[in-house]
Amino acid sequence: MKNYEETVAFLDHWGCFQKTVFFLLCASIIPNGFGAFNLVFLTDVPDHHCFVPDTNLSEDWRKNIIPITVLNGKQELSKCSRYRLDVVQNLSAQGFIPGKDINLTDLEQEGCVDGWSYSKDVYLSNLVTEFDLVCSDQWKQPFTSTVFFVGVLSGSFFAGQLSDRYGRKPILFATLAAQTIFTFAQVFSGSWIIFMVLLFLNGLGQMSNFVAALVLGAELLTGNIRVLYSSMGTCVSFAIGYMLLPVAAYFLRDWQSLLMALSIPCLVYIPLWWLLPESPRWLLSQGRVKEAEAIIRKAAEWNKVQAPRVIFENDCVEEKKVNQEPNSILDLLRNSRIRMTTLILCFVFFTMITGYYSLSFSTAQLHANPYISCFISAVVEIPAYISSWLALRYLPRRLSVSGSLILGSVPLFIIQMVPQDLSGLSLALEMVGKYAFTTGASLMFAYTTELYPTSLRNTAAGTTFTASRTGSCVTP
Repeated sequence: MKNYEETVAFLDHWGCFQKTVFFLLCASIIPNGFGAFNLVFLTDVPDHHCFVPDTNLSEDWRKNIIPITVLNGKQELSKCSRYRLDVVQNLSAQGFIPGKDINLTDLEQEGCVDGWSYSKDVYLSNLVTEFDLVCSDQWKQPFTSTVFFVGVLSGSFFAGQLSDRYGRKPILFATLAAQTIFTFAQVFSGSWIIFMVLLFLNGLGQMSNFVAALVLGAELLTGNIRVLYSSMGTCVSFAIGYMLLPVAAYFLRDWQSLLMALSIPCLVYIPLWWLLPESPRWLLSQGRVKEAEAIIRKAAEWNKVQAPRVIFENDCVEEKKVNQEPNSILDLLRNSRIRMTTLILCFVFFTMITGYYSLSFSTAQLHANPYISCFISAVVEIPAYISSWLALRYLPRRLSVSGSLILGSVPLFIIQMVPQDLSGLSLALEMVGKYAFTTGASLMFAYTTELYPTSLRNTAAGTTFTASRTGSCVTP
């Protein structure tokens, strides 16, 4: 908006009003951190093998009924087959000893017709153990993550346009409510199909409220505080939620308790409806000058400063004329300059998010303990977000984004040439890549909101974020 920051400069940048908005919006983003990655634990595959009913088998045959397979040079129990139970029962009844009287490789095998036995060393239960997402149904495990991200993609696409039409605040709370309600509802899923439907609906609100909170804060805050919020504030809040996830998962080893613990606390966000205001910039773009002035006057009271008799005059008239028609995604394509900017941002954002989620969802490979792995991956994001904030303050935007892409890609190229016995070097390179893509993604969130006028900002953010979510959809 023309001269908006100069018009509200009398509020100062960091008064009581700005502090309240800053920290409450950051708090609303924390659930996104544990909501986006709880599938790391929910779909992790524990050690398992075919279940053997409690039948009359000798101890030797009970120990040897599961075939031994070789995987990556290591021997382990077969996960999807066993020796035919009726044959083994007959041989056991006759007193034959496996490996001595009977060559096990000659015995006929069968699938896990009686189900599976899962190790409870790491998880008491999760989606894999609840719905048997193994062997012939193993494809359901990555597909579960894809369904979630398709929901995120759809939510990002529609939430941006709805926010431009109906306001930042209503969409923020609607999407926050959606992710809370459907996360809780997943606890009562009676089948994998029902869980998938609820997971998709959960995804609709999961990152959409992040986008709404990002834009609302970027429009309420000004100066360096806006940059601090858009780059580091929102993303560090996301990382805090990310770090809380493995802590909660460590103490709550069954999937239903974990989902309840991640959803019920979100009820504390209900009072935020009366504490967070609508965006004055958006209200002015809709010609609702009196409502915008009321918010600014309330902010002046909070900051204990005197507001001028008339706050908005020429600015709002011009904005109202510009915004007689509702904006849509087509407005991003009509102007050649905006069209090219949008296409480039979509491509860059797609690359950033694909790299980010690919590395984030491979955390189980970083350490034998998945809880430690997830926590390490989350902690790496803190210095990345600090770096993005410093880059936004002191470096050109294009240089920062390009540098992040290069720093993220080079280690992932080099890692292909690292010998297998140098696992520490591979881990270091992977963490450098995670750090770079996290930094770049944070830069893109702030950069995108700066490139568009108020009337198109949320539509543009939603569109570019939607393009980036196609990257997360292919990640699994």
